[in-house]
Amino acid sequence: MKKTAFLLLAFLLAACGEKQHDLTVKANIEGLKKGTVYLKKIKDTTLITIDSLVINGNSIFELHSPIDTPEVFYLYLDKHSTEKDRITFFADKGITEINTTLKNFVFDAKIKGSEQQKKLEEYRAIISRINNRNLELIKESFEAQKEGDTAKFNAVLKESDGALKRKYLYTVNFALNNKDSEVAPYLALTEIYNAQVRFLDTINNSLTTKVRASKYGKELNLFIEKIKKNEKTN
Repeated sequence: MKKTAFLLLAFLLAACGEKQHDLTVKANIEGLKKGTVYLKKIKDTTLITIDSLVINGNSIFELHSPIDTPEVFYLYLDKHSTEKDRITFFADKGITEINTTLKNFVFDAKIKGSEQQKKLEEYRAIISRINNRNLELIKESFEAQKEGDTAKFNAVLKESDGALKRKYLYTVNFALNNKDSEVAPYLALTEIYNAQVRFLDTINNSLTTKVRASKYGKELNLFIEKIKKNEKTN
C-alpha cells in the first residue's frame, strides 16, 4: 500500500514538473536526418522565431509556443528557407500534427489540428483553382502581346479582370459565411487587403464578439480605421 502511494506521489510530482505549453506542434519530416527546424510567426509585421530544434537522426520532433488566440504559424526546415519553402498553418491551443516529407516539404504536408486550419484548407481548395487560371491568363496575355494579337490580348485582359473580381467576391462571401472563425479577418487582411474599404467593413461588422477580440479581428479593425483616416486627410 505504501509502495503504491509512493509511486502515485512520484507520478504526480513528475507531471507537475513538466512544463505545460499552450501550443504543441508534433511533426514528422520523413527522410530528414539532419537539419534545423524553426517554428515562426509574425509579430508587429516582423517574422520571429518562437522555437527551434536541431535534428540529428530522428525525423519526429516537437516544437512549442505560447498562444492567446488562434493565429497563423510557419514551420521552416532551415534558417535560410524562403516563403515558398515554409509550411503555413492556423493553430489554436492544444496539439497540431504535421506530417510531410523532406523531398516535397510543402506539397506533401498533411496538417491536423485546429478548426481554423480546416476552414483555411477549405478556402484554399477553391481559391487555388481561381489562382491557377490567373496564372494561365498571364501566360496567354504575354503570348498575345508577342504575336501582336490585340483582339486576343483584350479578351484575355477582360477575363483576367473577371477572375480577379471572382476571387474578391468569393473571399468576401467565405468570410461572411464564417464570421465566427478567426479565418475570416485573416483572409480579409491577407487576400483582399487592397479591396474597397466597404468590403472590408462588411466583413468586420459581421464578426462575432469572440472573433472581433482575436488577434486578426483587432488587426482588421485597426487596418480599416487607418484606411478611413487616410481617406479623410487626402
